[in-house]
Amino acid sequence: MLENIEQIITQFLKNSAESGAKPLLVILGPTASGKTAFSIEIAKKFNGEIISADSRQIYKFMDIGTAKVKNNETEGIPHYMIDEVEPDKEFTLADYVRKAKFHIEEILKHGKLPILVGGTGLYIRAICQNYNIPHVAPNYELRNQLEKEILENGEEFVYQKLVELDPDAAARIHPHNHVYMIRAIEIATAEEGKHGFASERKGDCEYNVLKLGIDWERERLYLRIDERAKNQIDEGLINETKSLLNKGYTTKLPSMSSLGYPEIAAYLNSEISLGDALKMIQQNTRNYAKRQLTWFRREPDVLWVPGEKISE
Repeated sequence: MLENIEQIITQFLKNSAESGAKPLLVILGPTASGKTAFSIEIAKKFNGEIISADSRQIYKFMDIGTAKVKNNETEGIPHYMIDEVEPDKEFTLADYVRKAKFHIEEILKHGKLPILVGGTGLYIRAICQNYNIPHVAPNYELRNQLEKEILENGEEFVYQKLVELDPDAAARIHPHNHVYMIRAIEIATAEEGKHGFASERKGDCEYNVLKLGIDWERERLYLRIDERAKNQIDEGLINETKSLLNKGYTTKLPSMSSLGYPEIAAYLNSEISLGDALKMIQQNTRNYAKRQLTWFRREPDVLWVPGEKISE
């Protein structure tokens, strides 16, 4: 299988060179599917450098819970778009696209292969479909109002506002994803965003893109997720969460809504047992992986690679 993948990438690079197109390799898949190890192997074989497409790995101090690659795991391969901002700082989709494209161009300039790796589908789509994202400043008054409405009336009530304002955006955003839902409403109600959500401003792709997706049988993937959650606690997720809380980063921050931190925070507050926290992390992560897969199955032109073959 890996020999076939190498042949496919080799042909992809040859075609890019012959056509004068800029190559961009994308490795995507659900959480715990093995993207990190696979991407490093591919980078070593094809002189590549890696750009993270993970909306939580951009935050500093959040290493274990976001499963960041460890320094001793990179095997000398440069990684970008990790540890960009502190957990209480805003980092928009526009920020991500601007910085990620800068790194892509720099990697290409040095004659290397840029490899976009991650599980945040919106980040990947924004790069591959060249979203023209409106520059809408944060409207904190509106955000506070919408957060209050979610607490008082439920997320479905606020979600229906997005449906009315921008049905196309609503079709792509889950009501549970309060951050994206509120941001989409913010954009749709702003003067600069009156024509709709960012995804409606697609441009011509700037790159010749090859997408590789890691595909696991569902039960095997869930076992990997459960095992990784156990390992994260063994590696120090409790102390990492405690340190973040001590720094003043509360679970109300978008960054701290990342899988693992709210559950461990509840344990630290004596609201639940550690065993229950682990079970919640495992279940919530499985649910997240299911949503990721639903998104990626709609992604065009993905070559799916069996996870079992990669792990061998």
